[in-house]
Amino acid sequence: MNTAPLPIVLIPGFMLDETLWDDFVHNYPEDRVFIRASLSKGKSIAEYASYIVENLPPRFILVGFSLGGYVARAIAEAFPERTAGMVLIATSLREDTPEQQALLDKASLTALQGDFKGFSDAVLKPSLHASRQNDQGLIQKIRDMGKHLGAEVFRAQALLDRRDITRSPIACPLLVIASEGDGMRGLNESREINALLGGDFVALGDSGHMLPLEQPLVLASTLSVWFNNNHL
Repeated sequence: MNTAPLPIVLIPGFMLDETLWDDFVHNYPEDRVFIRASLSKGKSIAEYASYIVENLPPRFILVGFSLGGYVARAIAEAFPERTAGMVLIATSLREDTPEQQALLDKASLTALQGDFKGFSDAVLKPSLHASRQNDQGLIQKIRDMGKHLGAEVFRAQALLDRRDITRSPIACPLLVIASEGDGMRGLNESREINALLGGDFVALGDSGHMLPLEQPLVLASTLSVWFNNNHL
């Protein structure tokens, strides 16, 4: 008997909303049900995971980008029987350094005091491949997502504790995807995930950190092939 493919849960990254996945979904080569999760509600990784799972069907595939990868890992740890597969994109096992935490703390407090309009070019450009750093349309799209989420969400995400999420091998099929040009979460961080959690590993080229925006077609094709190969 034929069964419908499992729904794919798309979890965005730091100060990115559900529209992060527009081009990815548009370029996906098959009919699938996509559930776009939000990180706008909650004050911890565990709370994000709980709020997301409240609205999910009994079984699902998780796709977590950057910060969303931490949340995906938390969901898989809490609900292993419901997690059929997981893809971690341009993410890490590492915590923010004290210096990074201090900068985020200061920046988020400043944002609360004024009219938060998203991040500046100086903040956004390093997240993109060198060939895209003057792409004002792309930069504005990222800025608009941050503006849409607002200063309160910025503050909540800036203060997140990224410790104590599973570092044990994942029971379900796992794919770790890295970007060769990622200046924020480099190849070494993705290889650490692969070494500790197991699964498959793919490094994609011609992109910075923002793989779903910079290489949506390649990303969609990569996931489609992997899902089919793993009967997901």
